[in-house]
Amino acid sequence: MSNKQILLNSRPDGWVSPDNFKLADAAMPEPAKGEMLLETAYMSVDPYMRGRMNDVKSYVPPFQIDEPLQAGVVAKVIESNEGKFPVGSYVVGMGLWANYMTTNGDGFQPVDPNLAPLSYYLGILGMPGMTAYVGLKGVAELQEGEQLFVSAASGAVGQVVGQIGKNMGCHVAGSAGTDDKVAYLKDELGFDAAFNYKTEDVYKAVRAANPKGIDVYFENVGGPVLEAVINSLNFNARVALCGMISMYNAKLSELPPGPRNMAVLVGRSVRMQGFIVSNYPDLCKEWIGVGAGWLKEGKLKYRESVAEGIENAPQAFIDVLKGNNFGKQVVKLSDA
Repeated sequence: MSNKQILLNSRPDGWVSPDNFKLADAAMPEPAKGEMLLETAYMSVDPYMRGRMNDVKSYVPPFQIDEPLQAGVVAKVIESNEGKFPVGSYVVGMGLWANYMTTNGDGFQPVDPNLAPLSYYLGILGMPGMTAYVGLKGVAELQEGEQLFVSAASGAVGQVVGQIGKNMGCHVAGSAGTDDKVAYLKDELGFDAAFNYKTEDVYKAVRAANPKGIDVYFENVGGPVLEAVINSLNFNARVALCGMISMYNAKLSELPPGPRNMAVLVGRSVRMQGFIVSNYPDLCKEWIGVGAGWLKEGKLKYRESVAEGIENAPQAFIDVLKGNNFGKQVVKLSDA
């Protein structure tokens, strides 16, 4: 039995293409003493991975040529050599773009498949859900009844951001890239307003969607949306900088100009802060309980896109970068 893996074949210059990846067959790994053999059930693909394809220093090291890429995974322990978790248990953590891997368990946590579907531990109860909670509670300090706007609102993080805001009694508005996504935000998730940033005048649409201005902006895209939002920020507004997906595939020699209206932040005493979710472990742990409770009470809905088979992981990742997915994108590797 072989172990299929996806390796980094080359570093992209601009948009990621299938040629940047390589499907390879590796030998089945064997757990050393103190290790376990994991079979991956689901694997996550997320926008931040684009940065790891570049050979630049960041908060996480870059992917290496001819080595498997890394991703959040939910996996089943199928063999243990005096390992940390028992055979048959499920764990979540940072793994490989691979069907099988060995680990000593560091960085992995057990999950309960009876509490929620396994894929949810990569989405609403995993890093995206934690990111939404950390950005709103720990960074932007969202208060009950405030005016909240989120870009990429139908994405893995954005849809949770909006629902947290609604559960806190806030006015919630968002932008998305298709009319179907806009309808989902308003009809299914209860957003007060939403618009298609690809078909509407962004500056007018932001103002119309936020008639009382914006107290908290959860930033996922950058570019023209950020510039438009800056004009609608209220005094003492807070901006949580989660991502800038509009810039991830820009060539380093052709970076687009930044917002032209940054002076607004000074006059309105706006606080803009970037954050990394892993720097807030207590809030991440808190979210598991809050999110699971809201799911059980029907106060959270979640949508995900599921690709089948490790060989389709590169295209699933490219779809995320191009906005072709709907909700959280995961790849199902097995029925483990």
